[in-house]
This record gives sequence, C-alpha cells and structure tokens, in this order.
Amino acid sequence: MTATTAPAAPRGLTSRGPVNPWVRFLARRLFRFAASLLGLMVMAFVLIQLIPGDPARNSLGITASAQSVAQRRVDLGLDKSLLDQFGHFVGGVFTGDLGTSFNLGLPVSEIIGQRWAETARLAVLAFLLAVVVAVPLGAAIAAATSGGRRRFLDMAFTSVTGLAYSIPGFLLAVGLSYVFAVRMQLLPIAGTDTVSGYVLPVIALAVGPTAALARIVRLETLRVLGEDFVRTARSKRLPTLRVFLRHVIPNTLTPTLSMGGLMLGGLLAGTILVETIFVLPGLGSTLTQSVTTKDYPMVQALVLVTGGAVLLINLVVDMLIAVADPRSTILEG
Repeated sequence: MTATTAPAAPRGLTSRGPVNPWVRFLARRLFRFAASLLGLMVMAFVLIQLIPGDPARNSLGITASAQSVAQRRVDLGLDKSLLDQFGHFVGGVFTGDLGTSFNLGLPVSEIIGQRWAETARLAVLAFLLAVVVAVPLGAAIAAATSGGRRRFLDMAFTSVTGLAYSIPGFLLAVGLSYVFAVRMQLLPIAGTDTVSGYVLPVIALAVGPTAALARIVRLETLRVLGEDFVRTARSKRLPTLRVFLRHVIPNTLTPTLSMGGLMLGGLLAGTILVETIFVLPGLGSTLTQSVTTKDYPMVQALVLVTGGAVLLINLVVDMLIAVADPRSTILEG
C-alpha cells in the first residue's frame, strides 16, 4: 500500500476551521498599530536627546554653579544611563505617567489635557472646511470637464489648486494676518476668545488640504464617470443628480476616505507653526516652547500623543474603508 498525503487546506482554512477575514484584517492592523507606536516611542526618546544643550543648566540659568547643575541633573533623573531613562519613559507610558515638566513643574499629562482641546478644535474645523469645500468642488469640476469639455476651466482648476497646495501653511498664515488683521483690521491677529479668532488660523490650515482633496475627488469622479455602469445609468435617462448621488459619489468614497485620514493627521501636525504664529494655547505652541527650553518629558509626551493620534486616525480610516468597500484589497493586505 502506498501512503497517501492529505490535501493541503485551502487558503484561509486551518484544522480548526475557516478564519474570518475580518479577524485577520483586524489582527494585522492592530499589530501594525502596536509596532508603529513602539517605533514612535523610540523616536520620541532618541530625537530629543540629539538637541544640543543641558536641560539642567537651561532650567537653572547660566549663572548657576556646577554643583547646583549636577544636583539638578540628579533631581531630573538625567544622571542615569540612556537605557535606564528609556525604560523609565516606556514604563511611564504604560502606566499613564508621562513625567513632570522640567520647566513648569507640573505633570505633563495635566498640561496636555489642558491644551489638547485647542489643537483638536483647530484641526477638526480645518478638516471640516476642507471636506465641505473640496468634495463638491472636485465633483463639480469633474462633471463640467468630463469628456474633454471646457479645457480652460480644467487648466484653471489644476493651476489654482496646484498653487494653493504648494504654499506652506505658515507662510499663508503670515500673509493672511498681514492682509486681514494688520492692514484691513477685519479679524483679530491672535487669540481665540471669539469665533472670529478661529477664521484666519483655520483658513491657513485648510487651504492646502482643500486643494489636494479637490484634485483627488476630481480624478476619482472622472474615473467613475467613465465606467460602464455610469454610462448605463445615463442611457436610462436618469436625472444627473440621481446618477451622481447613487452611482458616482459612493464609488469615490474609498480614495476620499484614505485622503481624508491622511489629511486629518497632517492637520494635527500642521498646527504647530500656525498656533505659534497666531499665539494659540495649543499643543503646537507648547511643543515649540518645550524644544527651545529642552523640556525632555514635555517633548517626548507631545510627540507620542500627536503621533499616536495620527496612527489611531489611520487605523480608524482603514476600518471605515474595509466596511465601506469589503471587496477592496485592504482585507487581503
């Protein structure tokens, strides 16, 4: 008798039965999130060590004696090896203790809790403005220029959005401040005590992402308009608005969600310079001050919190894309 070999189990099956693709997808994404978070902790710790200068000397001033500086280093835990300092940092992250600010003498988590809302509010407002403007604008331009029509409008849209996207946010913030706050005196140059105080910083943050998202929506809308199912819907003489709402817009959802997630993460990072220019009490201006004063715990925590928020946003976007389009390759990779 010849021994027979059992056939290999089909892909996605094990001896315990089929593995749900959603379970595999979620496990992969959570593993990547955890690995990225660990890499972010390493980067946050290493990069701050590369900043020249002594935090102990900086906190005491240049006139402090060498003995006072040495004692200050002991008090701050800077006399320990870098490996011990990193272990203390990681342990604090998992226990919720992000340390105490070298300069302010307050718990870092307390400072972040007070200033996080300002940064989140600014980023979300800029994100909503970008989406509200970019999605209908990109779809309208695509509808107006499909089939090679209105080439001048197509060229004008491409040129204007390309220029808007290329202008750095901080440069736009300075220009807006000079025109609308200094020269015309229509809006406040700093602070957010009133609603008008958010106008200039939100616009400065939103212009670039709006231009980028509008271009993506236009390209995806043109692609969908060329699909057979859209031509079939048009041949049935369905109203144009109905064709767009039922067939075109839903099929542009996946790339729009992907771009939106990247955009929101970029807006969180982009608030740093804008908050500094408009003197807003958010995480961006706090990070700038902390780097200048070499406040190690503050910088490490801010990099970790901001980067972790971006990673979390990307994780949520991946899940939304998978739910919106289960046929996408996101469930396979």
